[in-house]
Amino acid sequence: MQKLKNIRLFLPIICIVVFSACSVQRQYDTTDMDLPDEFYLPDSVQENLDDAIIPWREFFKDTVLVRLISDAFEQNFDIRTANKEIAINEQYFKQSKLAFLPSFNLNLLNIERNWRSKYSRTGPENGYYDYKVKAPPENLYVSKSEFTNTAALDWEIDIWGKFRKQKKAASAYYQQSFQARKALQTEVVATIAEDYYTLLMLDEQLEVAKKNYHFRDSTLSMIQLQYNAGEVSALAVQQSKSQVLEAAALIPELEKNRAVQENNLRLLTGKLPDSIKREARLSALDTTYQEVRELPLYLVQNRPDVVMARYNLKAANANLGIRQVERYPSLSISLAGGLGAQLGKNWFNVPGALLGDVIGGITAPIFNRRELKTNFEVAKLERDEAEINFQHKVFGAIVDIRNSMVSLDKLKTQLAIAEEQQHVSQKAVESSRMLFRSGFATYLEVITAQGEALDSELDLVKAKTNLLIQRIQLYRALGGGWE
Repeated sequence: MQKLKNIRLFLPIICIVVFSACSVQRQYDTTDMDLPDEFYLPDSVQENLDDAIIPWREFFKDTVLVRLISDAFEQNFDIRTANKEIAINEQYFKQSKLAFLPSFNLNLLNIERNWRSKYSRTGPENGYYDYKVKAPPENLYVSKSEFTNTAALDWEIDIWGKFRKQKKAASAYYQQSFQARKALQTEVVATIAEDYYTLLMLDEQLEVAKKNYHFRDSTLSMIQLQYNAGEVSALAVQQSKSQVLEAAALIPELEKNRAVQENNLRLLTGKLPDSIKREARLSALDTTYQEVRELPLYLVQNRPDVVMARYNLKAANANLGIRQVERYPSLSISLAGGLGAQLGKNWFNVPGALLGDVIGGITAPIFNRRELKTNFEVAKLERDEAEINFQHKVFGAIVDIRNSMVSLDKLKTQLAIAEEQQHVSQKAVESSRMLFRSGFATYLEVITAQGEALDSELDLVKAKTNLLIQRIQLYRALGGGWE
């Protein structure tokens, strides 16, 4: 009969445990998502994915650019911060691996003594003054005296795998921090390369502006001679001077932009403002590239931001499991033992001063003002949100690659047009000057030809730069730059 009563006593707990065990969290699987079939990596190239992108030291041939990127990897402030984030997540991951173990604490040299007034509800019947062999005072009598030193062990049994899920979440965040650094490195590499090519473009444009200034100045001298001979009006001289001043004003503007660009590059490498030595000229850089018409979508898995989104989804899935388990009963065991006495002289009187506690129990949450259910429902929504974000990253990466490929193709055409336009404008300048000397062209035709020549040379330099930068954009879109 007594056994039957014990079974009835634990029957509600048994029912809760069995009912809770029936609810199983679904496992994370990207194949359930709405992703293109081409995204999934073929087994034949699974191990060679990291080799699909050329390392940046091989992609960039300019020694100055390579040195700038190397300096940035060591001294860039954002990368150094990302390294600290990795170290922080590593500490949390190490902690999660030991979460299933019990905690053990020592309470050494604990002395407790409480005094009460005569108006307190507690009286001096605790026996303390009997030990002292004296009468208790009316005020501030000792109501409690305890000398203890104990060792305590607390252990929550991981019957539902909560700590394993916490470990999975911590591992996902840890791996995500590595991918965050890779994404940052990719961005830093691309930004430095773009800024460096822009700096070379400004060098080239500055040379064009200076050359054009001297050219227009010589034209002004020629028109001035003709004005002195009475062959042209003062208006011709004034308009020619205006062109010279226009070219002169462009020089300090380009010099300012160049200095600002150098300072920005120095900041990216973690250094103070200074000049940057260049060994290459933009006109000498190779703008040809291997034309790519189609790329397999599984290369998108190279991108650190896509991998980050995948790890974020894994962490959200693990957090959902944790919130689910928090609604289940928990089993805990506490053990404590040590020495204790009312009087200090009996503190180490063994075995009389020995003490011990054993507590074991199952705690089942029943009503928590909907807090646990809210946490669980929010975790489900956060997991769905992480899944949407992962899909968004995959589709966005595909769009980035396609856009870069289209832009490269069109910029190649624009460069060819700019080269032809520059060639034609230079011929027009030479022809206008010769005809002007022979009296078959007006000074306005000479000035117009010179202005168009300057614009076409500047446009050609910009077109070369845009093509070089777009190659970097494709390299970044494919996930390169962190190797």
